[in-house]
Amino acid sequence: MLTFVLLVTGFLVAWSMQTTSNRASESQVDSWELDDELRLELLNEQEATLSLEEELQSVQQELQVLEDTISQEERTYFNYIEDIDRLRMVTGEVPVKGMGIEVTLDDAEYIPGSDNPNDYIVHEQHLQVVIDELLVAGAEAIAINGYRINHQSAINCIGPVIDVDGNTSFAPFVITAIGEQETLEESLQLTGGVTDQLVNENVQVRVEKQSEVYLERIASERG
Repeated sequence: MLTFVLLVTGFLVAWSMQTTSNRASESQVDSWELDDELRLELLNEQEATLSLEEELQSVQQELQVLEDTISQEERTYFNYIEDIDRLRMVTGEVPVKGMGIEVTLDDAEYIPGSDNPNDYIVHEQHLQVVIDELLVAGAEAIAINGYRINHQSAINCIGPVIDVDGNTSFAPFVITAIGEQETLEESLQLTGGVTDQLVNENVQVRVEKQSEVYLERIASERG
């Protein structure tokens, strides 16, 4: 009887140990399978993340190219606008205001019997040489006795008067120019330059800086 009990007990113990061992093996296998699944899922996530990062970089590059294109187009557009505005100022289509200078040319005092009186009055070439120098120095707009001029303007001498695009002017002739004051003034007063030339030709010259100059557009002046 005791032998039988011990036999049964031994069988139960052996069966219990085998069952526990099988369960442990199955649990370990399940754990390995779970680890493999998680590892595979992590790899898939990493690949997906890498793909998204590459796509993001591609989109960012396209966006940068687009922004550069838009920026370049904006700069081109603003350059066009500036060129148009500058051209309108040069042609006299719009009124302008700014700092500049005022150049006054007046007849010299004539001494009767000394020389030809025409050698003591201001002629169109005197006005033209001043205007040319101002344009070279960067003048944005110019007027003679308030009459706005441009590259098509005609200046003619008619006896003691000057005709500017059909407008008659008498001495003194005031040439007003908008631009960089220092540059305009220095260009006229260079040694041996325009001012010295005019003085040698018996023309009285006065150059003054102006903090604000306003010039009407040509169309309004000529109706």
